[in-house]
Amino acid sequence: MNSTWARTLALLGAIGVLLALLAWRAPSFFELANVLSMVVGAAPLLVAAIGATLVIVTRQIDVSIGSQFSLCAVGAGMMVTAGVPIPLAIFAAIVLGAVLGLTNGLLVGVVKLPAIVATLGTMVIWRELLRWWREGEFVHNLPAGFQWFGLSQTSGQIAVVAAALAFWVAIALAARHTQPGRDVFLVGSNPEAARLLGLRPTRVIVGVFVLSGVTAALAAVLASVRFGDIDPGAGAGLELRAIAAAVVGGAAVSGGRASMLGMLLGVVLLSIIGPALVFLGVQPQWERVIQGLIILIAVGADVSVRRSRA
Repeated sequence: MNSTWARTLALLGAIGVLLALLAWRAPSFFELANVLSMVVGAAPLLVAAIGATLVIVTRQIDVSIGSQFSLCAVGAGMMVTAGVPIPLAIFAAIVLGAVLGLTNGLLVGVVKLPAIVATLGTMVIWRELLRWWREGEFVHNLPAGFQWFGLSQTSGQIAVVAAALAFWVAIALAARHTQPGRDVFLVGSNPEAARLLGLRPTRVIVGVFVLSGVTAALAAVLASVRFGDIDPGAGAGLELRAIAAAVVGGAAVSGGRASMLGMLLGVVLLSIIGPALVFLGVQPQWERVIQGLIILIAVGADVSVRRSRA
């Protein structure tokens, strides 16, 4: 059994154990309203984790996802409150995400800054610009047609989850069955071999950062339509959860390997942990501690596998 399938089975086992514990200690966790809230809340994380996964596949990392998310969410909210048609505002937010991602991609791929340095810098810049712009003030008075895309709450919830899953399916198929998707994995596996085969690793790296910005913007839209106001700090910590979902799902920090199914299961696990802590009577502050431990364990397991093969 290869390491990817072993990681997938381990994730399924962890989710099963956690659900069994909740069934024993907190059966109210499984009430329909709570489950539906978790599923809808997981949709933006799933979309953001797709971008984080592909960046990691190319041996890079993007820690500015949360700041991009917040900036795109506030931008979309400000546009619709100013009277911009909702479809145009959503499109503009996605374009903004692509521009933010392009900035990261150029800093990493062209200027050759280490990804952790470049994206840490842009994370701080965008976060502070947003803080200066909004001073912590929520975006209020969103038009009725923006919340749940103008649908009923139930239909809107279905639309949010369906959109996230459709995007995940599309990217999973593209990664496996299209040449650009295979190029991403080839560049991550061996950039020099990819160059000898005629690929341009710099172009691929810039491309995945642009996609990461787009996924952050899409996640922001899917999250923002759930509420009547937009919190400029809503993206805080999203990068940690997205990266955790990617690496626990099988994305190798050494590049060239990832599992879209594993990443989906990673999103499921992380989306259960937060509410589970509340139902089990554990302080919610432990959630980020657990997320950090998950990243350390997943990366440690990946390093151990690589050493055993060496």
